[in-house]
Amino acid sequence: MDKNNPKILLVNPPIYDFSAYDFWLKPYGLLGVAGRLRKSCNLFIWDYLDRLSGADAGRGDDWGRGAYRRERLPKPPQFKQIPRHYCRFGRPQAEFVRFLQERAPFDAVLIQTVMTYWYPGVREVIEDVRRVCPAAKVVGGGFYATCCPDHAASLGADVVVRGDDLTPLFAALDIADQEGAAVPAWELYPALHTGAMTLTRGCPFRCGYCYVPQSGAGFAVRPVAECLDEAACLVGRGVTDIAFYDDALLYQADKGLLVFLEAVLSRGWKVNWHTPNGLHARFLTPEAATLMVRAGFGTFYLGYESNAAAFHDADGGGKVASDELAAAAEHLRRAGADMRQVAAYQMLGHPRFAVQQLEAAMRFAHRLGLRVMLSDFSPIPGTPDGDLCSGIADLSEPLNHNKTAFPIWLLGAKTVDDYKDLCRSLNRQL
Repeated sequence: MDKNNPKILLVNPPIYDFSAYDFWLKPYGLLGVAGRLRKSCNLFIWDYLDRLSGADAGRGDDWGRGAYRRERLPKPPQFKQIPRHYCRFGRPQAEFVRFLQERAPFDAVLIQTVMTYWYPGVREVIEDVRRVCPAAKVVGGGFYATCCPDHAASLGADVVVRGDDLTPLFAALDIADQEGAAVPAWELYPALHTGAMTLTRGCPFRCGYCYVPQSGAGFAVRPVAECLDEAACLVGRGVTDIAFYDDALLYQADKGLLVFLEAVLSRGWKVNWHTPNGLHARFLTPEAATLMVRAGFGTFYLGYESNAAAFHDADGGGKVASDELAAAAEHLRRAGADMRQVAAYQMLGHPRFAVQQLEAAMRFAHRLGLRVMLSDFSPIPGTPDGDLCSGIADLSEPLNHNKTAFPIWLLGAKTVDDYKDLCRSLNRQL
């Protein structure tokens, strides 16, 4: 390895799943790492989920979302009874192999991981790299690598980075970490219409289904000047839609979001902002709603798992109650938000489904004029809600965390389909 200028390839793998859709998905963590390497490494990227590259490039809908290229695959054995098509989503494997052959050799390949049950795409990348660039060091990081490190290591990576501690990465590359924050390496993309960023780190809540409380990461508001540098980079690249990846965007908004949006307005940036990770409706004040609409928020996603007090009391996350959701909807309406773009997330297939009273929650959100968006439950090992699922699926196999399969195992395909039909029916009435 050339210690003075190592040649590093960043890879965002294809997705193996029953469904996948580009909901402003970007390898934000991987690009952040690349930002800390750009001064000392020669960087390249291959993003299987970049819909602006390759033969099937497409723009998508008005907000930059869109469907991925897909190819149907045989289902893994545990999914034989799941009445859905199992697919590979993303650019063709042959394109990546040609890229490797043309650009090889690489000193190291850094692979981003996301959902635990998407690991077959990670395995595909590692196998191709081993075949074409056998001398390259392979490093995996991200959620799957953090949540299931032993399983991730079994795929053949040389280094598995857990969490935000990049010490193993810099040791493997034999280079010094750059001090201070760095803007993610968005410049590696030849074309870019959508991007992602965060204003905060961690989450102050302890929702039973979420891995963040188990990670030990505390909540912190990032320096606003640092966040503005990231946004300026994206705006300068011509990005029109930016998604916030925060877990608690509205928490301590007076120190983060509100200050950031005032600066955005003062700069005159024309951006559509989005909140796919969900907002805590409890903290959506009239002031915040007004400022968000003025700054150009195009979509709003509110977290609302249940309208049953018993569900929230047992969950421990302090999530929103019905009156708080109603207040948030009214604040957005009065602020001038397009209510057709305001949705309430609700989990389908939670292990405490009987307590959740899902249909009542769906109909309540509908009466408020909100779109209902079902979020299929995925059991995460080590979380309280994941522990409730141990008798339903063997969570030591990450494929069993699949968000399409688990609700069907728990409730049956007909019940799942009935709830999804109800969701579509309610939304058509708006």
